[in-house]
Amino acid sequence: MRRKESTGLYGRCSLKLVVKSSISLAVFAAIASVIGSRPLPVAQGQAANSPVELSATRAPCPPGTLPDADVCIPVPESQDEQGAELLSEHNAHRNRGGAWTEYDDIPRRPERPNRYHLYRYPIEIKDNADFLMSGFDLDRPDSEQRRGGKLRLVGHGGIDLAARRGAEVHLVALEHQQGQADVLFVGPLIGNTVVTRHSVRESGTLREYLVFYGHLQAPASGLVRGATVAEGSVIGFVGDSDSPGAVHLHLEIRQVRSNVDSQALAKGELLQNARTVVCDPRNVLPLRDDL
Repeated sequence: MRRKESTGLYGRCSLKLVVKSSISLAVFAAIASVIGSRPLPVAQGQAANSPVELSATRAPCPPGTLPDADVCIPVPESQDEQGAELLSEHNAHRNRGGAWTEYDDIPRRPERPNRYHLYRYPIEIKDNADFLMSGFDLDRPDSEQRRGGKLRLVGHGGIDLAARRGAEVHLVALEHQQGQADVLFVGPLIGNTVVTRHSVRESGTLREYLVFYGHLQAPASGLVRGATVAEGSVIGFVGDSDSPGAVHLHLEIRQVRSNVDSQALAKGELLQNARTVVCDPRNVLPLRDDL
């Protein structure tokens, strides 16, 4: 088997794919059926002891797609020159209940700096401050994911940034963003959460990204869905909603899947892997200009 990066659907933030040199449609259907029978990703806030599984009687997804939640998701560049099917590579970590959580993710592009200190964030970061409580390590094996100094936190699709309670959270325009962002959601999701929507030009294509600001003490006054927010606008205030005693900002960035209307996403779909894909924030956060 050989590893291949797809640049068609996700541009520079590409999903990792595994290409099997030769596989019949019947074998593909059997593999898809097996994958579809696995426990599905546990969404933020979903109880770990209430796993969601595909119905055992559900028909396998058609060629060129893979089961994801209760829908069939098209696989980018579904065939190579010999007609070999592409199978999505799954990552996983253990949730708080000890069960495996599987997901797709868009890993850090190799040309983007690894050091978190080199990027700009929605909260004030002092030089050399130990502000990162947990990092984006979902592309690493479970045992190697960073979840705080004692590895007691749960790996997830975002990064947790330490800050004082009540600190202002400001909108940061993403790298290569086109126009201003707008507010897509305000309310309880990852604690008190604000979600902003950004259009980013990548490889000549506009792609939508959603930025989640979670565990806020409160959103900014008057912030509502549909509001336009400029660089530096106050989004909310750091708190510990739904994470009592752990004051921090949960920052998560997800790319909207192709052919998904982000405006039509319900609250419960914003974090669904079938609708949006978690992206290493270093791919789209702007670099600091004072270094």
